[in-house]
Amino acid sequence: MGANKRKQFRIGAQLGLPIALGYLPVSFAFGIKAVANGIAPIWSIIISMTNLTSAGQVAAADIIGAAGTYAEMALTTLVINARYMLMSISLTQKTRNFSMGQKLVTAFGVTDEIFVIASTSVPAITFPFMLGLIAVPYVGWTAGTILGSFAGGLLPEYLARAMEISLYAMFIAIIVPAVKRDIKIVFAVAVAAAISAAMYFLTPFISSGWVIIIAAVAASALGATFFPRKAADGE
Repeated sequence: MGANKRKQFRIGAQLGLPIALGYLPVSFAFGIKAVANGIAPIWSIIISMTNLTSAGQVAAADIIGAAGTYAEMALTTLVINARYMLMSISLTQKTRNFSMGQKLVTAFGVTDEIFVIASTSVPAITFPFMLGLIAVPYVGWTAGTILGSFAGGLLPEYLARAMEISLYAMFIAIIVPAVKRDIKIVFAVAVAAAISAAMYFLTPFISSGWVIIIAAVAASALGATFFPRKAADGE
């Protein structure tokens, strides 16, 4: 790696360090949750090493714990992670000079935070920059899962459960920026929460994975019906 490439990697790594530190407590909580749902520590670690989707992994852990079906797992993770496809498509404007292998590595590492940095921090991105930006958060995400998977069993039960609050904080962190951009999103969030709560009490025989799918699709459909995007919005 030449001097310029090393510099680009270092810049990406420096920007990725705060993301990695933010991932540590969330992935630690995921490790605890995964093991609590009957997933062996080694498998929870492999899940984090092959997936960079906090919300998707948490939902998947719940489905595994409830002995859900493969179809339920596939549909749930598709609904939750659909936004990454749009992010990756957006980044293609800055990765036109990347090889196919480099594009695949970049696509694997796209998360909400990494996308924001890559799309706004520099006018043009290089593969060494993206590699540094992805590598450090990846290490943080994996390290947190390792600690949570093995250390969770050593913590008192009340403390281990308390750690899972970071997962709810993560979901709030995803929702709040979107709400700031468009207050109408509150409607979709409220509808999804109401449907989820109603199904929890009225249809307990439906597993959590299908509840997520139904609530997300219904809330999105109602939001699109009552608050359609118009050409005047810049679309």
